[in-house]
Amino acid sequence: MEVGGIGYRIQATPDAIGNTRAGEEIFIHTHHHQREDAQVLYGFPSVDHRRVFETLIGTHGVGPSLGLAIMAVHDPNQLAEAVATDDVGALCLVPGVGKKTATRLLIELKSRLDVGEIDLASLSTDGEPALSSALQDVREALTGLGYGTDEITTVLPKLNREDDSGDMIRQALQILAAA
Repeated sequence: MEVGGIGYRIQATPDAIGNTRAGEEIFIHTHHHQREDAQVLYGFPSVDHRRVFETLIGTHGVGPSLGLAIMAVHDPNQLAEAVATDDVGALCLVPGVGKKTATRLLIELKSRLDVGEIDLASLSTDGEPALSSALQDVREALTGLGYGTDEITTVLPKLNREDDSGDMIRQALQILAAA
């Protein structure tokens, strides 16, 4: 990144840089992180992304690398939804986060992230949380089959939530095969 003729190296999530080309102007919201051995800039596409990152790294056991990995998988709304619905599986999609860590993060993030504004009814169908056990089964099955986080998060919203987990897994595999 170049600012006023000075080049800076930043760590950023894929959505911060998007489809920009070299020389194209973009606006990046940065967080300057200082350690004893390094000073690192982290870049984000919006103030909300940066605030959530800062909340994450203020959480016990979450450093900038893990915070950036979480932000690369989940945008602020998706993360708030996962915290509001206690979706351990969503956090397990982040590389390096296991079930134990995800559970601890959910507990800690509930008090740190402002999830009070999320209307859980709007995230649901028939009054059930958006990520039902059937969707969690689909996520686990696709992960077990070797599909990546990006593929899984892309296919989940396209599934018919009224079907059982077996039918949803078949739908997901058909969608992924067609892609």
